[in-house]
Amino acid sequence: MLARFAALALAVAMSTAVVGPSYAQKTKLTVYTALENDQLRPFKDAIETAVPDVEVEWVRDSTGVITARFLAEKDNPKADMVMGLAASSLLAFKGAGLAEPYQPKGVDALKAGFKSTDGSWTGQDAYLGVICFNTAEAAKIGVTAPKSWKDLLDAKYRDKIVMPHPASSGTGYLTVWAWIQTMGEAEAWKFMDGLHENVAVYTHSGSAPCVQAAKGERVAGISLDMRGAKEKTSGAPLEVISPAEGIGWDMEALMIVKGTKNLAAAKKVADWAVTKEANELYSKFYAVVAHPDVKNLPKNYPADAEAKMAKVDFEKMAAARTGVLAEWSKRYESKAAKK
Repeated sequence: MLARFAALALAVAMSTAVVGPSYAQKTKLTVYTALENDQLRPFKDAIETAVPDVEVEWVRDSTGVITARFLAEKDNPKADMVMGLAASSLLAFKGAGLAEPYQPKGVDALKAGFKSTDGSWTGQDAYLGVICFNTAEAAKIGVTAPKSWKDLLDAKYRDKIVMPHPASSGTGYLTVWAWIQTMGEAEAWKFMDGLHENVAVYTHSGSAPCVQAAKGERVAGISLDMRGAKEKTSGAPLEVISPAEGIGWDMEALMIVKGTKNLAAAKKVADWAVTKEANELYSKFYAVVAHPDVKNLPKNYPADAEAKMAKVDFEKMAAARTGVLAEWSKRYESKAAKK
């Protein structure tokens, strides 16, 4: 009996000796993100397969919430990395001294607009703000598909439009900023005053307006490009429209947090994030990605969307964020959805 116990103890010891170190080498990375919930598992699996000594622990919320949380923690950051968050937010983090500059291996292969000169952030993919237009509901109120943003000012749209709240949703802020940049500040606020009369609610999600339009709850939802294509492919009577003046957009990007104790592991993840394989994963969820060799336009994606992307000054977009959101809330907060 003693011999059997001794053999068992030896087997356990040998097993621990073999298995223990591999577990001990795992580095847990806390990663703040605004990725959609259905993207978290595929991204985690891909990262941990490519970088086996890393375990990803997501902290996920909408763009506005994650941005506010991270800035609030600036004196004692809890995150090691930020991934899948608006580049405009990362520029705000850079301005607050929270970025650890790093140029990932292979970054030179990316499109010019998707990489920073100082390595403070690296782009992954882009998301665009379009109009999801329900043709069946539009016929009931006698309106045709808008060609211009200003077509949405028609009084027939009263309480028939929904858009994301720019403080909660990256899609909301990129849309508001594009109006300011393309129309000029005074004209943009005048436009938003008129649009507000027709808006039923400002949601706290970038995809919710398109979902509501697809269900026929609203005629028009200012929303994400990919959500529009998905809802139309699922059978919704939608047109996905890129207005003539240009559409707002932002990049999902990554950044290493200054002062992280897991810098080496974070760099490995950043190196993976710029690979063609990583971009092929991004392209399952986004039509526009950083790597020029990866193209995967989904069914019913608006053919002119990339051409209609406004020339966005991301530095100004980040610097103006606090002031723009304060002014926007002062004017329009009364129609914000309850959280």
